[in-house]
Amino acid sequence: MTLSRRQLLQAASGLALTIGIMGLPALAQAAETVDIDELMKPSPLGDKVLGSEDAPVTIVEYASMTCGHCAHFDEVTFPELKSRYIETGKVRYIFREYPLNQPAYAMSMLARCMPADKYFDGVEIMFEQLRSGALSGTFLPALTKLSKQIGFTQESFEECLTNQKLLDALEAEKTRATNEFGVKATPTFFINGEKHSGALSIEEMGKIIDEKM
Repeated sequence: MTLSRRQLLQAASGLALTIGIMGLPALAQAAETVDIDELMKPSPLGDKVLGSEDAPVTIVEYASMTCGHCAHFDEVTFPELKSRYIETGKVRYIFREYPLNQPAYAMSMLARCMPADKYFDGVEIMFEQLRSGALSGTFLPALTKLSKQIGFTQESFEECLTNQKLLDALEAEKTRATNEFGVKATPTFFINGEKHSGALSIEEMGKIIDEKM
């Protein structure tokens, strides 16, 4: 199914955002692996990356901006992952959008419309707003308010959310993740091609990383 910008705005205008039910908790399961060469091919919009290209471990995260488990990972695990592994050159981290619903598409589009060097700041603010409940209630007015906090005018906000090429690219990447890598929910991580689902703790993630060093 192909989304249109009109469908996106119509759906978001009357939609109430429910927090915390999208995505998967961390589950004990046998790890699957995917073709690392295919996984490393950038998304249609280009990948958002932190860390050294020479890092021995690469983590690809697929996340939805409306996923409560993703927001939890961002708050609890990611700061430690960044300080212990990304900033020390041990991990290269790639973030890819996997929108689970129309609000997530809209939030992903806003993040992509921000200046490239502000992308991760924008994602962090969105997850903070999600955790605080600021995006609850009717979604579009809440998102409009958020957009102004991160530097959008009403004109640039509307221009971003009516960018059909951007919407198509996000949908194409989600389809690729589902069909080629078996992503079904968020957050899903690939650690050197090994698939792990759920909001992993720093202890769980650190153990996997250390085994691959």
